[in-house]
Amino acid sequence: MMLRITAYLVAGGFSVSFWVSPAQAGQVDRLNAITTSDQVVIVTAIRRSATTGTLRSYERVNDHWNQVQSPTPVFLGRSGLVPAQSRVQSSGTTPMGTFALLAAFGRRTNPGTQMPYTNVDRNDAWTYNPKVPSTYNLFQSADRTWATYGKYVEHLWQLGSQYDYVVTTSFNQPPSQIIQGSDGINRAISPANTHQGGGIFLHVSKGVPTAGCVSMSRNVMRTLLQWLKPSANPVVMIGLAQDFNE
Repeated sequence: MMLRITAYLVAGGFSVSFWVSPAQAGQVDRLNAITTSDQVVIVTAIRRSATTGTLRSYERVNDHWNQVQSPTPVFLGRSGLVPAQSRVQSSGTTPMGTFALLAAFGRRTNPGTQMPYTNVDRNDAWTYNPKVPSTYNLFQSADRTWATYGKYVEHLWQLGSQYDYVVTTSFNQPPSQIIQGSDGINRAISPANTHQGGGIFLHVSKGVPTAGCVSMSRNVMRTLLQWLKPSANPVVMIGLAQDFNE
């Protein structure tokens, strides 16, 4: 059975229609364990050492999970997968686990997503210097060079087309309120774990394994953004195919 869903994208002022099929039987149990989210992105790999995987997305409709995005290839970290709690900064691994999809940003204008979206410019960065815990794993939009952070900062605009469209995840996000100081810098009252790294995103693929993110084709990433909505409390589940009975 196929269902047609029409999503009215308030932010973009237009609608998108797409066909969905019921979730595969092997994934129903894992999906049913999700009680607070109505949109789930599942990313699986055949083994921990894999640098490529498969992405699917599902939406709960009338208490039934339906597949929205059919299986599509993705790139993973250059060093494969690792349990989230064991991840180490700069290890090139993708953390396994379930993470909230929080917000979005991109070098290109909002493609019509309802997620909070920032059109980045040359001032925008993602900081993860372990010597400055309060700014660890945070988006920044301050007019400064961040030169003292050395390799522990991503200048988002400079990273090119892979950051045309990005969705951020909750992996190792600070567990406390974020406050912007008079200098424009975002700081956390209680910092994230400075050993685990950060900046784990879903983003456009460069055609090679990542530093830990999940990357996919531009069309899939754009469609994913247009589908996601904060009211559904979307999450991404990353793990081994065998754990999802694939």
